[in-house]
Amino acid sequence: MRYEEKGKIAIVRVLVPVAVFICSPVLLIAGAPIRHRYLRYIYRDEAPLILEKERGRVSVHWFVVTSPLFAWLCRPTESLVRVISRRG
Repeated sequence: MRYEEKGKIAIVRVLVPVAVFICSPVLLIAGAPIRHRYLRYIYRDEAPLILEKERGRVSVHWFVVTSPLFAWLCRPTESLVRVISRRG
């Protein structure tokens, strides 16, 4: 999406939190593994950049990665993973 496409960006800003909220039961139960796999997929070597300022492009993934709701819903399982890894 280009920065100039204000309508598309506004729609994505509204729909990403709605989609995260719909997935919230799954994220509360298995958020850490889902988030880690998603971030590995986005930041893999051959992946396109999620934010290209030179070209004036932004990816939908950027809105998901920077979503505080997405991070907040994954926090319970991430803290549980930390506790389990310290014990073992």
